[in-house]
Amino acid sequence: MQVLADDGARIDASIDGRDRERSVVLIHGFPFTRAVWTMQSEALAKTFCVVSPDLRGAGNSSAPQGPYLMERLAADIAALLDALGIERSAFVGHSMGGYVALAFARMFTERVTHLALVSSRLRADTLQEAAARRGLADLVESQDSMEPVITAYMPRLLAPQTRASRADIAERATEIARAITGVGAAGALRGMALRAASDDIAGDLGVPVMVVAGGSDAVIPLEEARADAGRFERGRLVVCQSSGHLPMLEEPACVAEALEVWLNE
Repeated sequence: MQVLADDGARIDASIDGRDRERSVVLIHGFPFTRAVWTMQSEALAKTFCVVSPDLRGAGNSSAPQGPYLMERLAADIAALLDALGIERSAFVGHSMGGYVALAFARMFTERVTHLALVSSRLRADTLQEAAARRGLADLVESQDSMEPVITAYMPRLLAPQTRASRADIAERATEIARAITGVGAAGALRGMALRAASDDIAGDLGVPVMVVAGGSDAVIPLEEARADAGRFERGRLVVCQSSGHLPMLEEPACVAEALEVWLNE
């Protein structure tokens, strides 16, 4: 289905499952689309209504000029849920999708029943990280190509054992990333560089919170994931030992099973 945000941007989403009293929103990270959640969506749709949006700038959604602030992306999801008649939902965010889920939890706390952060973090970018994102945004926008992002990101996203023995996963991740335009990628990169830290709201969220980490994640160290989980009143950590930054693709069963247990809390 498609909805229009209040600024006219078109947000496209897939809706799987019928029980809208038990819904879960799967929010993809960067540089990806909702296609990264395919296996988890199929598993969860047997019990839950699964809402999987393409964030603005990605997949089948429109790509207006950015930056795409995390609050803007969260408001897009709120408009989508309003159109579906869903008042409250569980939220699962991967990487940048986790930043969006945290922004949603800050803006619409009463609408969140559960929160899961998959290979995501609470802190904001360092000055160096933000500058690197802005530089990459300028490059992909000028070339109108995802190749600079693929070159910069892909070598770090997969665990060494995945890169060595599962070429199909690397190919799938790259294929998904290429479904983003240069304008869309630039908007997301600049939005992430501008995001605020979310440490301050962690202690106020009384809902079940799960942090899913890859045991070989080169982007977010396991120690940081463990510390982030400990900041939440009802937080816990699940580690997919053989994964890097993409456990949904590298160990899909690990993520799906963890989500099912968490959603039934």
